[in-house]
Amino acid sequence: MATKDAVKERTDSRIKEPKQYNVIMLNDDFTSMEFVVNVLIDIFHKDQVTAQALMLNVHKKGQAVVGKYPYDIAVTKVGTALARAKEQGFPFRMTVEEA
Repeated sequence: MATKDAVKERTDSRIKEPKQYNVIMLNDDFTSMEFVVNVLIDIFHKDQVTAQALMLNVHKKGQAVVGKYPYDIAVTKVGTALARAKEQGFPFRMTVEEA
């Protein structure tokens, strides 16, 4: 039986979206264009056309944002790409910056 003095509790739960971070690919004169395209397809899940366009953008402008992710995902993707580059002897570079 409800009483007149019953208190209604209001719960206001809001889910806060995590901060997003840009993954920035930097140009160099030694890493092959084919390697860059493969990284964009395999690690960043870009299609062939988008990967080619991003690679050319990096080549012409010196750098480009290739994805925006929560921090942990951004750092993991960059680490995976850099490890693959090191394995193949490329001086490939990427950075992570807050979006």
